[in-house]
Amino acid sequence: MAQKRAHPDSIPDTFHSSKITEQTSSFKAVFSPTLSATALQRLPEFLSATHRISAYRVRSRQKTLTSSTHLFDTAHDDDGESWAGGRLARVLHDTQAEGAVVVARWYGGTNIGPVRFTCIEKCAKEAIWKWKVATNAAGEEERSKKQRAGEEARRSELVQELERRDRSITALRGLLADKKATLSGDVVAPLHLLKPVEYGKMGLDVLRRLDKARDATIGAILTEMDKVDKELERVLSRQ
Repeated sequence: MAQKRAHPDSIPDTFHSSKITEQTSSFKAVFSPTLSATALQRLPEFLSATHRISAYRVRSRQKTLTSSTHLFDTAHDDDGESWAGGRLARVLHDTQAEGAVVVARWYGGTNIGPVRFTCIEKCAKEAIWKWKVATNAAGEEERSKKQRAGEEARRSELVQELERRDRSITALRGLLADKKATLSGDVVAPLHLLKPVEYGKMGLDVLRRLDKARDATIGAILTEMDKVDKELERVLSRQ
């Protein structure tokens, strides 16, 4: 059995179905994306079973001509329950599951006919469905973690950028005040230093809005400074 793909660490190695009882026979399945079919057959809870039917479907090491197509290694074991292993292999194929599945049957002495295949497939599908639910949930959690990490990184960048822009705004306002004082001949009034803003306590949306506001503030100061510079040029040209 070829090595399987890695699966999220947050999900278990095995997924069990509920037990189905049909007349005097009972059925229960287990699916694993990581363990071999042999390992599943040897699970303690299945050792007393009359049959331990198995199948696996895993990515092959062989390569195809196109990267979008995958080859799979497959096999099944009836374990005395004729044709049952092939049914399990079909379930794996139809559900596009990658891993191994075992269905244990405890035979109670009464021949129940073809309905046994329905029980076998139902158990297998339930175990595979539980795996898919867990895998999807783990995937969503992983995507959520990456999104939160990305947002936190962006938030940290914005905090540093806003602090830098605040320093730039203070410096530009001081320069503008100097230019206005030169133009009017007045003494430069001392600038009122603003209390540092605690950006680190703010959310990402607030920081984004403040970032745009600081851009607008710097733009307005530069525009006013340009007007003062032009006025100073006119004054100096008359002298």
